Amino acid sequence: MNKVIVGTKSMVVSPHYLASQAGEQILEKGGNAFDAAVAVSACLAVVYPHMTGLGGDSFWLTYKAEDGKVRSYNGSGRSGANITRETYKGKESIPFRGIESVITVPGMVDSWNAVISEYGSMTLEEVLQPAIEYAEKGFPLSNDQYENTVKSVELLKRNKETAEVFLPDGKVPNKFSRFVQKDLALTLKQLADKGRDDFYKGELAKRIISSLQEKGGYLTLADFAAHKGDWNEPLSSTYREYTMYQVPPNSQGFVGLMILNILENFDFSSIPYGSFEYYQLLVEAVKRSFQDRNDYLTDPEYNEIPLERLLSKAYAKEMADSISFERTIDFDSRPVGSDTAHAAVVDKDGNSVSFIQSLYFEFGSGIVAGDTGITLQNRGSFFSLDPNHVNTLEPQKRTFHTLMPAMAFKENKPYVLYGTQGGEGQSQTQTLLITRMLDYGLDPQEAISEPRFVWGRTWGEKTQELKIESRVSSNVLEKLQEVGHIVNCVESFDGIMGHANAILIDEQGFLYGGVDPRSDGAAVGK
Repeated sequence: MNKVIVGTKSMVVSPHYLASQAGEQILEKGGNAFDAAVAVSACLAVVYPHMTGLGGDSFWLTYKAEDGKVRSYNGSGRSGANITRETYKGKESIPFRGIESVITVPGMVDSWNAVISEYGSMTLEEVLQPAIEYAEKGFPLSNDQYENTVKSVELLKRNKETAEVFLPDGKVPNKFSRFVQKDLALTLKQLADKGRDDFYKGELAKRIISSLQEKGGYLTLADFAAHKGDWNEPLSSTYREYTMYQVPPNSQGFVGLMILNILENFDFSSIPYGSFEYYQLLVEAVKRSFQDRNDYLTDPEYNEIPLERLLSKAYAKEMADSISFERTIDFDSRPVGSDTAHAAVVDKDGNSVSFIQSLYFEFGSGIVAGDTGITLQNRGSFFSLDPNHVNTLEPQKRTFHTLMPAMAFKENKPYVLYGTQGGEGQSQTQTLLITRMLDYGLDPQEAISEPRFVWGRTWGEKTQELKIESRVSSNVLEKLQEVGHIVNCVESFDGIMGHANAILIDEQGFLYGGVDPRSDGAAVGK
């Protein structure tokens, strides 16, 4: 079992140890948390390529200690200007894989530039160096990448460029074999030299679009050139004496706040940790919040989302009053992809970043753009083709997004930075982590390592089971089944629960870092 890492000055957590070390390396060189976070993000795009990459999206929560301000950055892309429901005439839904799933512009590269330009003390060229080195010289292929490659072999074989990258010599590479990405290294070097605009308007953009159009893709150079991310105000609410922050829609972040607003109506001091009552409350709060999320979440520029009502304490009280310890509610939800990477950084000055990035499904669309080494996301496949659906496909629209980095503040300063991989499991795992830390006093590593559950169709499942790890007591599992949950007892540390990370900053200024034993991650403190 992992033990919590305690730092006195700084802390970096991520789902891959090399990315965490890269962040610490940037801090050692005099960079701040924002520089280190971009370095971690870029490294994850190299060393965790099944989860994330330059062809994906990202969301950021930032705190600059000097001005005491929390901000969020939306690094998600919009659908192409010429892509409509008619594009998929005759189909019931947008394909999850392949070229037809590549319909939104990748937003992560833009977000790197935005964070560095706004708050960084180093250049993009400097913070990309660790990622470039791992792409060019290689790194030990992780257990998680190996398992996902084995699972995705047929997908990876479909596209020549994809197979060349992920199935060198036509086969799954061995665990811990040196995994080299020469094309991606050249792309990163080009970005370091020419900057963000080369990805969206320059020679690199032209190569990406040329490759897509050769395969029958729909995105254009004009779509890439039009992309811009957005700085905005994060959503916030209170949970007991803490102030909780999430990124706003098109992210599902508000769901994390809704769940805590519901749970605030219950006295956890009278609810034994790990009891049936504890799990029942959390699962039922999740379900009620998901119903509203599914009704409203999309690009807020296309549909108004009644956040004031959804985040009101009065509405939370209504939902809390409807929760029973004698039965469960159920409703139909749509399968959601899950392959994501969350990370967080705090530096010696207290600057803090919690961010998350994704290709949506493992290996995204399964399409690598020509000789760029860039795997393109399939995020746009979550749009609906039903014209009456709130998240219906329209041109230049952002889709419903599961990515949701989080922060909890105590006395106006960052107290916990947290997040996880896992589709709609993200809000569920976040709730488990934060209640364990705030209500039961667990440290970040304990909170992450304890048994977890995930309800619904996350990871593309066809059933709405309550998947729960086998370390939960048999009495609790039996009671959950008795009240109506479809309980599926999974492995004791099951990868289906995602990869979580957290940093807690105590009253002495010490930093406690926790990473998921289900991942290849590391907490690096100093």
